[in-house]
Amino acid sequence: MVAHSPLRVLPSVQQVYDQLSGKSAIKDSYLIQLIRAELAALREELKAGKIAFTHKEQALAIVSQRIEYGLNRLQSSSIIKVINATGVVLHTGLGRAPLGSQLWQELAPLLNGYINLEFDLESGSRGERLDLNAPLLQLLTGAPAAAVVNNNAAALLLVLNTLAENREVLVSRGELIEIGGSFRLPEVIAKSGARLVEVGTTNRTHLTDYERSLTPQTAAILVAHPSNYRIVGFTEQPDRREIVALGHRHRIPVIMDLGSGILFEPTTVGLPPEPVVRTVVAEHFDLVTFSGDKLLGGPQAGIIVGAEKYIQKIRRNPLMRALRCDKLTLTILNYTLRRYLSDAPAPELPTHRLLLTPVAELQRRARKNPSPITLGGGECFKAFGATDPKRSREWVDASDNHSECGARVILKGSGDAAGKVVAAKSAADHWLSSAGQALS
Repeated sequence: MVAHSPLRVLPSVQQVYDQLSGKSAIKDSYLIQLIRAELAALREELKAGKIAFTHKEQALAIVSQRIEYGLNRLQSSSIIKVINATGVVLHTGLGRAPLGSQLWQELAPLLNGYINLEFDLESGSRGERLDLNAPLLQLLTGAPAAAVVNNNAAALLLVLNTLAENREVLVSRGELIEIGGSFRLPEVIAKSGARLVEVGTTNRTHLTDYERSLTPQTAAILVAHPSNYRIVGFTEQPDRREIVALGHRHRIPVIMDLGSGILFEPTTVGLPPEPVVRTVVAEHFDLVTFSGDKLLGGPQAGIIVGAEKYIQKIRRNPLMRALRCDKLTLTILNYTLRRYLSDAPAPELPTHRLLLTPVAELQRRARKNPSPITLGGGECFKAFGATDPKRSREWVDASDNHSECGARVILKGSGDAAGKVVAAKSAADHWLSSAGQALS
């Protein structure tokens, strides 16, 4: 007797289409494409023995259910609001700097139609989008000129390509950083077309190390601020101003990659020390790069400030068009920068409100609603963190009874938690969500 192939129970494309037609507003050609893809996936599962059907009706029902589920996902926004319970305010996985509702109240009417993105209203001629935020950046940083691209990695790539393509860039070995998402400084330098020359050692770099590394091929010296790590103990690093002076004696531009970047003195409001952009500019670095969506509290952007002659070369680089920002980013950045014009110690932006919220207030919010938000994973987790100058982060345990953590939930939700997805990390550093599954 010849055994029947398990594939014979699969329905035809037409049968599945007849089952689903009219249940969704999706275009017929897209629906057929989804049906074919799902049937192809099921064939592979059947061949591998991962699934089995007893009759065609069962197979048709399963295929239809899967496609309906896929349709619901496609027709719903893949970007949803989540409650950040990780303890990290500027969390890359959760979108970094929150922008707040006040911004959208101001920007919605503006972005509802056309804007003067590249149109000079005074002359009636073609304008330059980079000029929209340049006056604010010059005022806030003390730099003579400015440019904006889509993130800080792009800013550094553009700067090095403009100043050092096919030539050498000096960088201390202790500053060859890697940041989340496999961003490695040596790889960015290579992509820029510049050649990396490592200076000194991982823990000790002297000014003489830079001086000995200078050659006729040296095009720039790069100083990278180690935003997310510290080398402590037996260490040595020359003062930034000494490096700048060395570069200028040899007519070599010196670049500072600040990474995060902050426009006010954080210690005056109780935050840990961090290099202030204006202070670094005043040290006569030729160019300074920093992010828009970290401590600045705005949209994803890479900001370049510095000497007019270098900024003009950067603006003329053909890569600028590939890396430039769109109208939405530039408009949000403009709103963010204007918040810094007030006389307040810190700008009135959601990022800084969160960073400055006292731990006691975070604990109060965590326990405000006695109804827990159910998170799966069977592990304890801690939530609602705040920055501590002595540690990278301060975790606030939101549980009433730590011994009961297990599958029961620790995080207590405030009133706006209902119906929202909560993102948190367990004590074992696994991602958890309120859908009750470990994410990674």
